[in-house]
Amino acid sequence: MRKLKLQVQISVDGYVAGPDGSMDWMVWNWGDDLNGYVDELTDSIDTILLGRKMAAGFIDHWSHVAGDPSDPEYTGGQKMMTARKIVYSQTVKQPIWKDMEVVSTDLVEDVAQRKDQDGKDMIVYGGASLVSALIGHGLIDDFYLFVNPALVGGGLSIFSQVPGVQKLALVESRAFECGIVLLHYELACN
Repeated sequence: MRKLKLQVQISVDGYVAGPDGSMDWMVWNWGDDLNGYVDELTDSIDTILLGRKMAAGFIDHWSHVAGDPSDPEYTGGQKMMTARKIVYSQTVKQPIWKDMEVVSTDLVEDVAQRKDQDGKDMIVYGGASLVSALIGHGLIDDFYLFVNPALVGGGLSIFSQVPGVQKLALVESRAFECGIVLLHYELACN
């Protein structure tokens, strides 16, 4: 069975965006240690799940990076663009990027079926409402929370649809040179 992994940058107080949607508090001057870790994580997947709003910026960014061999993130861009991209949307009906599939059917059923398919693991980066729904339905197996050294005091949370306690088991914690701390948890068997 394939796993569904969540990779997300988050503030110390648990937000993925500030009160006005700002993300200027996120650390982007990653060192080789963090870049290497994320590269290894990306190597373990072949499918990316995205919400409609996240998809536009995400795919546009990585397609630009993948098209510029002089970009320092070129290799990562190549990986992102060759991975299958599943975009969950009720409004977008046709794929507008290469290797993209649009799904407007039941999220829980679709993800559960995909987890039963052969292949590498899957990863979700966002958007927040998609991630929140996946967490709420217990569909995320591994949580890779990249905690940024910032308090934002409110904003957008990915934990808004958790119906009750979901116990997690710590797999790894690691501090990176740039100040980000990784907390890797697995969904614990209750």
